Amino acid sequence: MRDGFIRTVLELAKTDRNIEMVTGDLGFGVLKPFWEAVPDQFINAGIAEQNMTSMAAGMALEGKTVYTYSIGNFPTLRCLEQIRNDCAYHEANVKIVCVGGGFVYGSLGMSHHATEDLAVMRSLPGIAVFAPADQAEAAAVARATAGYPGTCYIRLGRGGEKKVRESIEHFQVGKALPVQEGSGVAIFTTGDIYGEAAEAAVLLEEAGIRPTLYTFPTVKPIDRETILDCACRHELIVTCEEHNILGGLGTAVAEVLAESSAAAQLLRLGIEGSYCTAVGDQKYLRRLYGLTGEQIAQRILKELA
Repeated sequence: MRDGFIRTVLELAKTDRNIEMVTGDLGFGVLKPFWEAVPDQFINAGIAEQNMTSMAAGMALEGKTVYTYSIGNFPTLRCLEQIRNDCAYHEANVKIVCVGGGFVYGSLGMSHHATEDLAVMRSLPGIAVFAPADQAEAAAVARATAGYPGTCYIRLGRGGEKKVRESIEHFQVGKALPVQEGSGVAIFTTGDIYGEAAEAAVLLEEAGIRPTLYTFPTVKPIDRETILDCACRHELIVTCEEHNILGGLGTAVAEVLAESSAAAQLLRLGIEGSYCTAVGDQKYLRRLYGLTGEQIAQRILKELA
């Protein structure tokens, strides 16, 4: 996913000299083609994410579209004040890229777990929030954010995500993307947890339930129309995210449902209001928090029962 995203930004940068990439001294294996092709549009700010963000804001206010790049919580929580005061407040065209959302860097411990990032970024006025599920969605988000006014947050997987679709022809910011239609249950996912939700959907079909399945590459602005449509046609809405259930996709969907007359029940699947004290790879930590395909299917069947 990250490679496809950077390739797309590079394609755009070759034809638009106002597109800049700034890294916090990370990602050189992925970013090397960028600085080789357009060296004058690439800066290594060093291990100084707060300075990187303020510098990007200044560049953006001079007419640039600036992508900042780092891993885990480093481009977000470490420099929250700079994002709020320098970028969002001034509606600066800074696109904050986090590689390794959720438990991607699980073996490095809690400091590298990006499990509150969507909630924090979603709470800031003037920031659009994206979490693509696969390479096609990542490329679409790259193109969309390059021309989207103001500050954006983009959460990427590290690679190896399950492919959702080959390409996206008509991507729109703020619109969910359908994967399959079913009845009874609608599953909403954001980010690369989609692979687990797709596995859960297969297990549910074996149990006689074909769920509707949507990916939400945009978490903010949220697709109210799709949420309400599904809530009118299904008895259960399920949100799946590799993120705390407080403030992320599940909360965004809950806010829409709370302001409607829809009768659908809501089941939010994610990390339930705690810090992860365990250390292990992404798959291990997903199982620990009930986020494998099998566990998701079991939770849905239990809720329906």
